[in-house]
Amino acid sequence: MTMSADQIRFIVGILGNILSFFLFASPIPTFWRIIKNKSVEEFHPWPYIASTMNCMMWIFYGMPFVHPHSPLVVSINSVGLFLQLCYLSIFFCYAGKQNRKIIVGMLFVEIVGLAAIVVGSMLGLHTTASRTMIVGIICTIFGICMYGAPLSVMFKVIRTKSAEFLPTWLSVACFLNGICWAGYALLKFDPYILTGNGIGALLGLIQLLLLFIYRNPKKEDEKQATVELVYNV
Repeated sequence: MTMSADQIRFIVGILGNILSFFLFASPIPTFWRIIKNKSVEEFHPWPYIASTMNCMMWIFYGMPFVHPHSPLVVSINSVGLFLQLCYLSIFFCYAGKQNRKIIVGMLFVEIVGLAAIVVGSMLGLHTTASRTMIVGIICTIFGICMYGAPLSVMFKVIRTKSAEFLPTWLSVACFLNGICWAGYALLKFDPYILTGNGIGALLGLIQLLLLFIYRNPKKEDEKQATVELVYNV
């Protein structure tokens, strides 16, 4: 039996939900390290702040009165929102005063911004097509911010020649998740999901390249020191 385009899209969407779950769950080892060391060290809250707004926007985008027939978009982003709030709570507990101010301030801005978008689109836009377009564009912007947020430490990685604080599994999950959802968007053309996730896949690839180039710097340094010691003896 030949599957219809809608059935294939549903299956790809389920796969996308699974990959998105791994994307949202990928910071767990990082936060386990934070809890164990009782310090956020050099980790940044920006990826989780960006992901929180991204999830809230995509949940709104998937509502029947904005973009009908999008339960898979709503379901996975609801799970993602819950996890991001858990991460930010842990980060807040072990962060310094400056990072705590950033978290509280940015969450306040995001809530106010979301409320303004919801009220504006519901009162000012009277068809699902117009709401889909405006909310979709905003979602695309925040989706790109979420995918690119781990690159906030890119210059530090290049400067120190160490990818220690560039989350490995988050980068892998970003790349695979972007590829899958871009495919989902192509099966029943959705320019907003396609654009955000297509760029997300590219940004994920950049993160993986950085991880490959600056991998295991300590081990390489130790190896070089051992070689120098042997030659000096």
